[in-house]
Amino acid sequence: MRSRVRGGFNYDDHVELQQEGIRMTKALFQDTLLNDTLDMTRPVTLGSIMSQSGVTVTVHERGFIEVIPPASRDVDKHVIISAGVHGNETTPLEMMDRWMSDILAGKLDIGCRCLFIIAHPEAINQHTRFIDTNLNRLFDDQVIPTNTESVIAARIKHYTEAFFCNTPKDARWHLDLHCSIRRSKHHSFAVSPRSRNETRSLDLVNFLSAAKVEALMLANAPSSTYSWYSAEHHSAQALTIELGQVNRIGENDLAQFKAFDRAIRFLLAGQGLAMAKHDHLPVMYRVTRTLMRLNQDFNFLFAEDVENFTSFVHGEVFGHDGDKPLMAQNANEAIVFPNPRVEIGQRAALMVCQVTIRYEHGQIIFD
Repeated sequence: MRSRVRGGFNYDDHVELQQEGIRMTKALFQDTLLNDTLDMTRPVTLGSIMSQSGVTVTVHERGFIEVIPPASRDVDKHVIISAGVHGNETTPLEMMDRWMSDILAGKLDIGCRCLFIIAHPEAINQHTRFIDTNLNRLFDDQVIPTNTESVIAARIKHYTEAFFCNTPKDARWHLDLHCSIRRSKHHSFAVSPRSRNETRSLDLVNFLSAAKVEALMLANAPSSTYSWYSAEHHSAQALTIELGQVNRIGENDLAQFKAFDRAIRFLLAGQGLAMAKHDHLPVMYRVTRTLMRLNQDFNFLFAEDVENFTSFVHGEVFGHDGDKPLMAQNANEAIVFPNPRVEIGQRAALMVCQVTIRYEHGQIIFD
């Protein structure tokens, strides 16, 4: 039987890819990656399948799915993409669901080894940030009481270590995808954690440029976030990436992030970001301070709807922590992630200033 070609489009090959994707999906997922992961009433199907093109998809456990390219492909990156660390941040979850569906259907080429993580199904189902405590504050070395999130953090650390084991350090990537609680002057932005390793590469900035992520914040101190953990303990090129604002599943406008979606597909295909057209450079910020909540009597003086990256004049008071006033210590110092209701001892905001960067030995440097 001759293949039917319509204007350069091979119809029979397209149908075969669709049918293969349906067969693979039914073998591994009863519905889709996201729906199966969030349906806590039934167990997930564990195990591996291989597509006709040689891509292997393995479900290790609920929320942890590994994808391995064909044996014939040279793997130059090992990429973790995580989402749902905070349960009410759902845009990345819907995007991940599409990526997995396209992988299974043979519509997304795979040229690197990758691990998809849907971190906190219970919080996602309840559309809440967390159940007992903030999961994204549990990745340092402090001993913490056993609770819902501490168990998840331990599991994430286990799979992260196993995934990066025996891989070249310069081939390790981790993109932890989030959404902001409040609106931002930059609709999308990233945070590069501070680590003792060379984890701020030119390739990382090229990715952000291709993805049209609007800003990059360079952290100035260790933290307890998941991206910091993968950078500090596994030398991964790691970022926390904020994509729009929190919303419920099904209510997100994914069209706003077409460039980000395209850049991820280039990354996973192992094609190199040089193939993606990008003339956009993110605005660069350095973190000047981390504001920690130290007292019960803590609040900001600005309205609840003040946007991330709102700036203040030098000396302007914008809040208080007990008797201590909170004020801008630099000209045009801006606030990001302000949250006066965090637990005592946790981060209540980051303060940032714009900075000019340069590259030395392929790494970001700023004065």
